[in-house]
Amino acid sequence: MAGKLTKQEKSWILYDVGNSAFMMLATALIPVYFASIAEPGSSVVVAWGYAETVASLVLALLMPILGSLADLEGNKKKFFVGTVGTGAVALAALGIPSTAIAFLIVYVIASVMLNGSMVFYDAFLVDATDEDRYDEVSSQGYAWGYIGSCVPFVACLAVVLGGPSVGIPMDAGMKIAFLITAAWWVAFSIPLLRNVRQTHYRQHSAHLVRDTFSGLARTLGRIWRDRRLRLFMLAFFCYIDGVHTIIKMSTSYGTDLGIDSTQLVLALLVTQFVAFPSAIAYGRLAGRFGTKRMLLVAIGAYLCITLFAAFFLRSAVEFWVLAVCVGLFQGGIQALSRSEFGKLIPKDRANEYYGFFDIFGKYAAVMGTLLVSVFTQMTGSSSVGVLSVAALFVLGFILLVKMPEAEG
Repeated sequence: MAGKLTKQEKSWILYDVGNSAFMMLATALIPVYFASIAEPGSSVVVAWGYAETVASLVLALLMPILGSLADLEGNKKKFFVGTVGTGAVALAALGIPSTAIAFLIVYVIASVMLNGSMVFYDAFLVDATDEDRYDEVSSQGYAWGYIGSCVPFVACLAVVLGGPSVGIPMDAGMKIAFLITAAWWVAFSIPLLRNVRQTHYRQHSAHLVRDTFSGLARTLGRIWRDRRLRLFMLAFFCYIDGVHTIIKMSTSYGTDLGIDSTQLVLALLVTQFVAFPSAIAYGRLAGRFGTKRMLLVAIGAYLCITLFAAFFLRSAVEFWVLAVCVGLFQGGIQALSRSEFGKLIPKDRANEYYGFFDIFGKYAAVMGTLLVSVFTQMTGSSSVGVLSVAALFVLGFILLVKMPEAEG
C-alpha cells in the first residue's frame, strides 16, 4: 500500500540513514585502521573475530531482557536514547586508543550499542505506522539507509585516502572519520526522538524482575506454539544466513579469484546505489502481490545468485554483475522480513520479540560462513564452498512455503 509518508514514518526512516553510516565504516575502513595499530606479528583476523564474537554474545544476553523492559510504558525511547548516545560517544572515541586491546574494547561497546539501538528501532515500526504500511515503510528505511550511508562514507574515504595529499596523515584522517560518522548517527536519530512516540506498551509491574524473566519464557513458548511464527523464524534463520554469508564472503571470494581491491570497493558502492530504488520498489510490490510471495521471489533470486557465483564468477565483469543482482534483492528481503515479523507479533511486546528476531538474524551468519569454510577446505575450491550456501536458501524457501497464510 503505497502512499505519502507521514511525519512519523519519515522520522522513523531517517534513523536507518544514521545507523547505516557506522555499518559501512565498520565493514570497509575500521578493520584496516585496526590492522595499522595492532602489534606486528599479531593475528589481526583472530583478534577482530574475537571482538565481533564478544559483541554478539553480549547482545544475545542483553537484548531480550532489555527489550522486555523497553516494552513497558515510556521505556522504549529511554533505551533508544541510551544506546544511541553511548554508542556515538564510543564511536567518536575510537581515535583515542593507541593500543589494539583498548581499541577493541571501545569498538565492542560501540558495536553493542549500535546493534542494541536497532532492536528498539525495529520495534518502533509498530508505533510509527499502521500494519498495512509496514512493508512500504520498512522498505523505505532500508532504501534510504543504503543511499544515505554513502554520503558520510565517501566523505570519510576522501579524508582518509586524500588527506595525506593535503597534509593530513591517514591515522588523523581516521579520527576525523570517526567523528563524522558519530555526528551523522546522532543527527539522524533526532527526528525519531522528536516525532515518534511509544503507542504500544505494557503497564509497569510491582514484580519487575520476576515478570521480565517469566515473560521471556512465555514469549519463547508462544513463538514455538504459534505455527506461523515458528515456521517464519526457522525460514528466516536459514535464508537470512545465506544473505549475510554472501555479504560477508563476497569480498574474500572476489580476492580469491584475483579481482582488484579497487574493483571490489567500487562494486560495494554500486550495490548500495542499486539497493536504494530496488528496496522501495520491493515494498510496493509486496503491497500488490503479498509479503510472503515477494519473500519467496527474493529467496529464489538469491539461490540463482549463489549458483551464478559458484559456476560463472571468474572475472571483474562478472563480479559487477553479481553486485548489481545482490543490490536488486538485498534491501527487499531484509525489509520485508522485518515487516512480516511485525505483523506476526503482539504489538505491546514488540521490543521483546524483536530482541529474539535480531538475535536470530545476527547468529544466522555463523552457519553459512562455516559451510563455506568447511567445503572450501575439504575440496580446495572456493566455488564449491559458495555452492554449499544454496542449501540454506532451499531450506528457507521450503519452510516459508509451509508457513500458513493469515486467517481471515
